[in-house]
Amino acid sequence: MSEKRRSTILDWLVYLAARAIVCVLQALPFAMACRFADFMAWFMYKIDKRHRQVALENLRIAFPGEYTEAELDVLVRKVYRHFCLMGIEILFLPRLVHNGNWRRVLHYRNEAEAGQMVDLWIAGRPVLMATGHFGNWEVSSYVLGLLGIEFCAIARPLDNPFLDAWLRRFREAHGQKMLAKKGDFDQIQGVLARGGVLGTLADQDAGRRGLFVNFLGRPASTHKAVALLSLEHNVPIAVIAAARLRRPLEYLALVEEVIYPEEYAGRTDAVKAITQRFTTALERMVRQYPEQYFWLHRRWKHKPVVKSKKSAAA
Repeated sequence: MSEKRRSTILDWLVYLAARAIVCVLQALPFAMACRFADFMAWFMYKIDKRHRQVALENLRIAFPGEYTEAELDVLVRKVYRHFCLMGIEILFLPRLVHNGNWRRVLHYRNEAEAGQMVDLWIAGRPVLMATGHFGNWEVSSYVLGLLGIEFCAIARPLDNPFLDAWLRRFREAHGQKMLAKKGDFDQIQGVLARGGVLGTLADQDAGRRGLFVNFLGRPASTHKAVALLSLEHNVPIAVIAAARLRRPLEYLALVEEVIYPEEYAGRTDAVKAITQRFTTALERMVRQYPEQYFWLHRRWKHKPVVKSKKSAAA
């Protein structure tokens, strides 16, 4: 079945509208823009019933019996606020964050974790930085660009080509490079061969053919590519995130797990074991800061295929 043909004119109009809104927001003082994010969170919560219900359903699955319905509603409101504020912060990153003050924006939990990441970056071998739709994943990549570390983020291009090109220019203006999940495989291998750093969101639903591992008490379809790249290219995986602290543009850098592929040499279940390990690490961070996870997407959209008894016996 062919894909639905997109309207170039409509894509262009949406792009112009988005650029106009961004220009207005960037013209505001940062504090005022943050207050606008509060209004947008309230507005989106009110009108976005479908995703609000998805978030509630996901939270019931993830935390059965841990919250009352009233507490879940408050948590969903906090989720909307977090991501609306995150959008504002991203727009202001180039203006407010630079080489001289990035340490006030991104703090490490302790010196050991900071040293661990530095050791990975200077070891001369490539690094895979796996995170999820959690915290502010743009802050970490932005800071790496400021530090002069070659960082390439693997992401799916936006359907709107005008918005995609603009967002790519915005992201790449300060050191990071965007690579498409499909079509840029040779470039991904080139980054690994040069000992660069690759970043990816590792918590996206991978469809019916994905690898099902446990996430928050339920099987979740997960892409195998992270584990396969790690094993095939001997790349350590750092499970990281930037969790929001009390004030806007103040984050805690979390290094939750570092997975070395050599630990799984000779194991027939290496791909699944690594995938489960980084998924479990992400789960720990989500449990600590549940209001900062993107519960609005259907993480458990697909379910494992249950084989019939006749098929199993064959």
